[in-house]
Amino acid sequence: MDLVIKTTALSKRYGAHRAVDQLDLRVRRGEVYGFLGPNGAGKTTTLRMLLGLVRPTMGSAHVLGASPGDPGALSRIGMLVEGPGLYPYLSGRDNLRVIARYSKVPATRVDEVIDVVELGPRSDDRFATYSMGMKQRLGVAAALLKDPELLILDEPTNGLDPAGMADMRSLIRKQASESRTVLLSSHLLGEVEHICDRVGVISRGRLVREGPVAELRGRPSLVIAADPLDAARAIAERILGPDRVVQEDHVLRLDAQPGESAGINRELVLNGVSVHTINWKERSLEEAFFELTGEGGV
Repeated sequence: MDLVIKTTALSKRYGAHRAVDQLDLRVRRGEVYGFLGPNGAGKTTTLRMLLGLVRPTMGSAHVLGASPGDPGALSRIGMLVEGPGLYPYLSGRDNLRVIARYSKVPATRVDEVIDVVELGPRSDDRFATYSMGMKQRLGVAAALLKDPELLILDEPTNGLDPAGMADMRSLIRKQASESRTVLLSSHLLGEVEHICDRVGVISRGRLVREGPVAELRGRPSLVIAADPLDAARAIAERILGPDRVVQEDHVLRLDAQPGESAGINRELVLNGVSVHTINWKERSLEEAFFELTGEGGV
């Protein structure tokens, strides 16, 4: 397994507060890895440690085979952390030219990345006049200037309207398809669910789950609306066992295999239960997130 990022027991404390606690991340080359958690969960602190901007209290991290902050590794990383900090009185294009000169990047890359993020004619307007969404686009353009192996994005869709969010998702997926690894930090569950290959869920500084999105969501449930519901539940428990039957919101949610649905429906009808609806329902990443973290929202 080719790991681009590996952390072991990575931790950061501010006095008695544990911002990040015993974090073990594994980000593989070529994937879009979603770093998911509510605001204040420790996502940005983790990114800052990976980039060498914050010194960890304990634990270790390796990014592109080097320690955080290593100049050689940083030259292969593009980043947008805590929003773009650019010169307000310069145009978007001139801001990129300044960064290109500082990073020893050919000037031709400026026009290329402007086209990639579709900033268009507004690239010659002053940064101070940009909307939040345009500032995010310019920040991503700056992160792409070095044609990096690893792209680290912290809340890249912040301030974007629905169309802009869809465009940004397409852009991020395209970056990974070009053999670039993307670490995407977000509190937007739908964003992560749509574009990420694997997800790490962080809550109160601790990694509570890591794996493919489909694995975190689990397999679909068989949802049955029937009357009387108590009788339907008793029959379902007799067929599947009590551990595989849950009653919620006036329906039954069954942990069943696809081949079992017809038999369950038949038994219910034969025993005088009226089945109103029976269908398969996939658990959303949002539901999985709430179960893992106990958060009531993000």
